Amino acid sequence: MGLDPGLRRLALGTLLAAYPGPTPPEWALDLTGAGLAGYTLFGTNVHTPAQLATATAALRNARADVLVAIDEEGGDVTRLAHATGSPYPGNAALGVVDDVASTRRVYAAIGAELAALGITVDLAPTVDVNSADENPVIGTRSFGADPLRVAAHTAAAVDGLQSTGVAACAKHFPGHGATVADSHLELPTVDVPLEVLRERDLPPFAAAVAAGTRAIMTAHIRVPALTGDGPATFSRAVLVDLLRRELGFTGTVITDALEMKGAAVAAGGVGPAAVAALAAGADLLCIGAKVDATLVEEVVAAIVTALGDGRLARDRVEEAAARTAELAAWTRAAAPAPVAPTDLGYAVARRAVTVEGAVAGLDRPLVVQVHATATMAEGRVPWGLGPHLAGTDEVRVVAGETDLSALRTLAGDRPIVLVGRHLHRLPGGAELVEGLAAVHPVTVVEMGWPGRWRPAGVRAFVATYGASHANGRAAAELLGLG
Repeated sequence: MGLDPGLRRLALGTLLAAYPGPTPPEWALDLTGAGLAGYTLFGTNVHTPAQLATATAALRNARADVLVAIDEEGGDVTRLAHATGSPYPGNAALGVVDDVASTRRVYAAIGAELAALGITVDLAPTVDVNSADENPVIGTRSFGADPLRVAAHTAAAVDGLQSTGVAACAKHFPGHGATVADSHLELPTVDVPLEVLRERDLPPFAAAVAAGTRAIMTAHIRVPALTGDGPATFSRAVLVDLLRRELGFTGTVITDALEMKGAAVAAGGVGPAAVAALAAGADLLCIGAKVDATLVEEVVAAIVTALGDGRLARDRVEEAAARTAELAAWTRAAAPAPVAPTDLGYAVARRAVTVEGAVAGLDRPLVVQVHATATMAEGRVPWGLGPHLAGTDEVRVVAGETDLSALRTLAGDRPIVLVGRHLHRLPGGAELVEGLAAVHPVTVVEMGWPGRWRPAGVRAFVATYGASHANGRAAAELLGLG
């Protein structure tokens, strides 16, 4: 005996799925026609602008009000430019420049590009206050560590994006910036009183609400004062009492991906996670990146079963589906803006670069890029100075596996420019930098969150506040290597 068609369509109306490859498969189009709320696009879905526009048009042909979402933050998290790196600096660089008009222009440029490709929801901006220097998943995705500065840029980013007809989604509520764990891999804990959240983490979300953000994304983090042992995504105290009642948010609450271990493990699977999130007050459930028709049907069945046994109230799911439909209606009614020239991003990235020490006299340096793994949010996107070097030698090394004497021999009498991301976190990273600097003129280019660590003995420490294509070009030009 199959599922009740009405309940199946109701459940589908709360789901944001994904599909593999550049073309929506038949099952994805069928589910769209059957009422699936929409899809999130990932780098594997993006080959060329023409291909992507064709794909989104195919989804829209299956149902005109389908939502098409993407994580396009600029900076280190890009899907459109996953093959080259983003032409826009990310939030950390924008926060350092601290020009809200530039932040608005950058986000308007991103939004215009998305709108031209048929994408209606940007799962951005990240508005977490990066209060933990060693945060492994936020870092350069944040506008900074000062709540008021982050709030001001949050409002500008939301306004810029939504001026193009693309819905903004401020994330990750109630604030992922104080964590030292990655919710893709585990359930992080932020063990502070509610008063600390109100002062430190909530001002940017309040600014997003005041700016009219159409959506807010939940965080798979544990805040014991509010959530007990579970994540915020499953907490009515967070999603209803705090977000709806205290902050006055009336838009769509979107979950972070339910396949992430911070949610799936806590609930016992993606289906149970979907039920728990809906019961807590979420409206649109991001299933994840690795999705097929079978998984969608499993999640639908879990929701319908919960409706049948009383774990989910029908009016709660109807409310969620209605808010999702309102989001889709807003995106269809908005008029897209013209696409801006991408030189905008490079100009802002140049303003963000900071230098401690002296960078003059870098004649024919050896550029050494130190390998760094990417987070799941970032994916494998090219970074560094390599694409921007003109006639300059570059080698790539792994910090803990590098023979210092061999590297010194390779450099000879040339200075070394050492390029990395979170160099001091890498096994052997600090030892590599300081070992070279003890006998060689070394300039460090830090393309991650610079934090407080500064290596001993280096000639200069250059911070780009991000590793996008724009950030790399800015650093290469400043050092006279481009």
